[in-house]
Amino acid sequence: MDFFLDQEHLVLQSRIRSWVEKNLISGEKKELPIEDQARQLVTSLGREGFIAYVTPKRFGGVRDNVQARDLCLIREELARGSSLADTMLAIQALGSYPITIAGSERQKEQYLPPIARGEVIAAFALTEPQAGSDISSMQTRAVKHGKEYRLTGVKSFVSNAGLAQTYVVFALTDPEKKSKGISAFVVEADTPGFVFKEKFSLISPHPIGVVAFEECCVPGTQLLGREGDGLKIALATLDTLRCTVGAAAVGLAQRALEEAIRHSQNRRQFGQALAEFQGIQFKLADMATELEASRLLVYQAAWMNDHGQKGLKQKSSMAKLFATEAAQRIVDQALQIHGGMGVVVGSPVEQLYRDVRALRIYEGTSEIQKIVIARSLLENKY
Repeated sequence: MDFFLDQEHLVLQSRIRSWVEKNLISGEKKELPIEDQARQLVTSLGREGFIAYVTPKRFGGVRDNVQARDLCLIREELARGSSLADTMLAIQALGSYPITIAGSERQKEQYLPPIARGEVIAAFALTEPQAGSDISSMQTRAVKHGKEYRLTGVKSFVSNAGLAQTYVVFALTDPEKKSKGISAFVVEADTPGFVFKEKFSLISPHPIGVVAFEECCVPGTQLLGREGDGLKIALATLDTLRCTVGAAAVGLAQRALEEAIRHSQNRRQFGQALAEFQGIQFKLADMATELEASRLLVYQAAWMNDHGQKGLKQKSSMAKLFATEAAQRIVDQALQIHGGMGVVVGSPVEQLYRDVRALRIYEGTSEIQKIVIARSLLENKY
């Protein structure tokens, strides 16, 4: 992996790995409401300086520009220790990156530093009840009245809904243009007309739910970029961060493999350790090979992003598609190796089994990634 990473990356990797071992894997587990756990994780990750990697140096970050390799390294290690910790870091990136790439100087100075320090929780509001992968079906409207916009509509599956203070919201300013009429806004949670409607309970819990905009009055100064830039901003954000979803899958799969190896060496059946059976050895070999292939695809895409290489969209889609699908298979095999103990609630592999499933859906389903890859092939952009 070193050929994709420089010395600073290796130092970061070592530091985040040590922190995860101490605080997420070996640390004392506290039974707290999921929202409290999420807040504590953002505070801790901000205090340790890990969230700072989601913003540029000028606005509280670490490097001059946000690097996908930094985010991949952090997400991989966090996911290995805690899916919730990974999610909170990821949404800080997702909710701030549109401001990084399209915000005015005032917007960047106001919003990015507190996000980087973990003092403010961010969110990204794109999905709607009837508009998921099909962004052109968006219904949320932003109608201009003088120097402000009035937002009306509903956003669903918003991570950090009800928890975040700063939301990047996408809405139609010119419905006749459909997806080309989408604009992006920074909306603060205390804005009149912003309503937290409900929260969802997922198989792998994290704060997520529905927010509504009921004649929500947003100053014109909260527009990101220009009217009609929303789709471009959303896609640029997702293209950059897509490979980091693959990195989270690698982290979950790495933990699953470690648990499978440990259990197979300790569990004895028919007079010998499970690890001595060739059938188990073949499973472990397949798991490790798929994991290594996933890691290579992820860091190839991250390297291409950081070096401005052409073909990023395709390579990021390949990385997310392969890594998330492989992680599902690896976790499933780890659970199979554990036998009955694998389905006991609270065991590491049972938790991983629930954690891994959503990665094949959010930020572009596996099917959407296949469409992106196929189109790039048919357009001779391979």
